[in-house]
Amino acid sequence: MTAITPLAARVATARTGLRPGHTLRCAADRVRIELLQYVRRSDALVFTFLFPVLLFAIFASAFGSLPPLLELEGQQVTQAHYYLPAMLAAGVFLSGVQNLGIEIAVERNDGTLQRLAATPLPVLSYFLGKLGQLLVTSLAQAALLLAVAVGAFGIELPTEPGRWLTIAWVFFGALVCFAVLGVAVAQIPRTVSSASAVVIPLALVLQFISGIYLAFPMLPEWLQTIANLFPLAWVGHGMRFALLPEIAHHLEVGEAWNLQGVAMALGIWAVVGTVVAALTFRWIKRG
Repeated sequence: MTAITPLAARVATARTGLRPGHTLRCAADRVRIELLQYVRRSDALVFTFLFPVLLFAIFASAFGSLPPLLELEGQQVTQAHYYLPAMLAAGVFLSGVQNLGIEIAVERNDGTLQRLAATPLPVLSYFLGKLGQLLVTSLAQAALLLAVAVGAFGIELPTEPGRWLTIAWVFFGALVCFAVLGVAVAQIPRTVSSASAVVIPLALVLQFISGIYLAFPMLPEWLQTIANLFPLAWVGHGMRFALLPEIAHHLEVGEAWNLQGVAMALGIWAVVGTVVAALTFRWIKRG
């Protein structure tokens, strides 16, 4: 029989006597704590929150004088307009996979998770806190990005309710998918110093092959095939459907929209990420 340490016994006893609603109360507290920690980290604000907005402003300014990517039937797709859905997709991806992956990897390797394990904090509350922080910051980031696109570059947003409904389900589907993938990716780095070195290159490569910085049809067919195995390319596709004029389907692979593919990719990767995260997550760092 496995011996139980006095600390583990006390924690187990404390958790068995918790009142109903303890998990949700702890989750609400964790959201507040996570948000405070987030805004106090200047690197997170610049490289995660403001990064997609800054990139969009740079791309829209640099390529704004170039001819439209497509002009047909009285409609046109400008360079700036094309980068807007790409940066929306990148923002959720960076906040979920990159930022969350690095955060949890650091907390696991610097002993933070081990200290939390000695408290009556449920695992679900910990992850709900991370998800709540991701939800608030991602919504604020998307709102800022859209405001800059409209106010600084005169981009017209869709007026059809159906388009906004598509933006909503793609955005929240991507948020959940990238959150669980961030938890799974966090298990790869073995030290605090290697967290950024491992996660950032993986995220950067995936962005380049997924049509974030380069128009997706410009990529070689073999790269498109690889990118379509991952969810980021599909999130960009769904955002382009919602935000670009109807003629933009001529710029897509096969010249057609595929929202079913977006939903399937997000659903499959959300399940995969959840299973991997559940099997690999530990409060205490493994040797």
